[in-house]
Amino acid sequence: MKPLSRWLKVATVVACLLVWNDHTSVAAAERRAITLTQLYTGADGQTHAREMDVNLTPLAGNLEQWLDMSQVVKVSGTQFMRWVPGYVNDWHPARRRQYLITLSGRGELELPGGQKISLEPGRILLAEDVTGKGHITRNVGKEDCVLMLVHLADQ
Repeated sequence: MKPLSRWLKVATVVACLLVWNDHTSVAAAERRAITLTQLYTGADGQTHAREMDVNLTPLAGNLEQWLDMSQVVKVSGTQFMRWVPGYVNDWHPARRRQYLITLSGRGELELPGGQKISLEPGRILLAEDVTGKGHITRNVGKEDCVLMLVHLADQ
C-alpha cells in the first residue's frame, strides 16, 4: 500500500470519528440523532435542502450500552479540498453524489431563492443535486475552509 493511500485511509477514519464524537453524547439519556443536510434536485430543476437524521441501532452484543451504529454506506473514494479566503464557485451542481464534511474554517452554500447553509466544523452535507442549476459555494471566513469529500459508490 502506498504511504499516501494509507494516510488518506487513516485520515478518513480519524475525521469520521471526530465528526461522530462531535455529534453524539456519552450518556444514553443525552443521545441525539446525527443530522445531516441533504441537497437534492427537485422536479423544478432547482436545488433544495432538507435535514435528515441518520438511523442508528444499538450494536449487537455491545458491552458498552451507548454504542450505536448506522448502516454501512458504500463509498468509492475520498478527497480533501481547501477553499482559500475569498473563494467562490458560482452556480454548479454537485459533481457526484457525495458527503461533504467540514473539517475546519467556515464555508457557505447558497441555494436558488437565496437560502444559505452554513458550513462549520462537524457539518455533514449529502450532496445529491447532480443535475439542474445547483448551488454556489464560498469561503466566508478569514482562514482556509478544509473539507472532506466522501464519494458514494454508484447504486
